[in-house]
Amino acid sequence: MKILLFGKGGQVGWELQRSLVPLGELVALDADNQYFCGDFRDLAGIAETVRNIAPDIIVNAAAHTAVDKAESEPELARTINAIAPGVLAQEARRSSAWLIHYSTDYVFDGNGDKPWLETDPTAPLSIYGKTKLEGEEAICASGCRYLIFRTSWVYAARGGNFAKTMLKLAQERDSLKVINDQIGVPTGADLLADITAHAIRTAQQHPDVSGLYHLVASGLTSWHGYANYVIDFARQAGFEIKVAPEAILPVPTSAFPLPAPRPKNSRLDTRKLQNTFGFHLPHWQHGINRMLTEFLEKQS
Repeated sequence: MKILLFGKGGQVGWELQRSLVPLGELVALDADNQYFCGDFRDLAGIAETVRNIAPDIIVNAAAHTAVDKAESEPELARTINAIAPGVLAQEARRSSAWLIHYSTDYVFDGNGDKPWLETDPTAPLSIYGKTKLEGEEAICASGCRYLIFRTSWVYAARGGNFAKTMLKLAQERDSLKVINDQIGVPTGADLLADITAHAIRTAQQHPDVSGLYHLVASGLTSWHGYANYVIDFARQAGFEIKVAPEAILPVPTSAFPLPAPRPKNSRLDTRKLQNTFGFHLPHWQHGINRMLTEFLEKQS
C-alpha cells in the first residue's frame, strides 16, 4: 500500500509520519518539498503529484489554520482549505484512492451546550470555519471514498501549545486571565494520528465506512479549566510556579476581542466514530499528562 501525506510538518502531519509508516510505503510532503509539489497554492501541481505518485491513500493534514489571519486573506484560506482538498478528492475519485481529511468544530456556530452530531446544521462564524466547511462539501460531492475527521483544540508535544504558554506565563506573572465560556476537549495530535492509522486499516477492508466523523478525546473543559489543570500538574511535579491558584481568573470571551469569532460550544459527539470503528477514546487529561511529563522532564 502506498500512502501520500500532505502537510508533514504540521502538528498532526508530524505524528502521522510515525503512525502511517507501518501501513506501507509513505511519501510525506510539505509546501517546500524539493521533488514533488506539496504547495496547496499550486492546484495543478498537487494534482500532478497525486498522478505521479499514484497512492492508494491520500492523507491531507495541510491547512490554513491561522484563524485570525484568515479574516484578512480569505482567498488564500479558501484555496488551501477548500479548493485544494476538492482537487485531491477529484484525483482520489479518478484513481479509486481513499482520501483522509481533517476538519474542525469551527463549522458550527457554537450555540447551545449539546455535543454536535455529524448531521447537525453547520453555520460557521469565521472565514476559517467557512473555508473548512467548503472543503468538506467538495470532498463529499466528489464521489471519492473518504474519511473526514472533525476535531478541536488540537495540541502536540512538538512546538508551542496552550499548555506550554500557560506554564510560561504562570512562571512570570502574579495573575492570569483565562477564558471560561468556551467549552471543548483538548485533543492530542498523536491521538488523531493513531486513530487515523487504525481507521485506514478498517476502511481497506470495509469501504462502507466512508464518511464524516467527529474525533476528539473524551471529557470536557474550558480554557480556564485546562489552564488550571496544567498549572496544578506542574506545581505538584515541583515546577516553579509564581501565580497562586486563586489568581487564575475566569473571564468571558469578550475580554479578549479577536478578528475571528470563536465558537463557545465546541463539544463534538463521537458516538458514530466509536460505534463504527470500535474505538475507545481516552480522557483528555491522559494525553495532557503524558505531554506535560515529557515537557517538564526536559525542563529539569
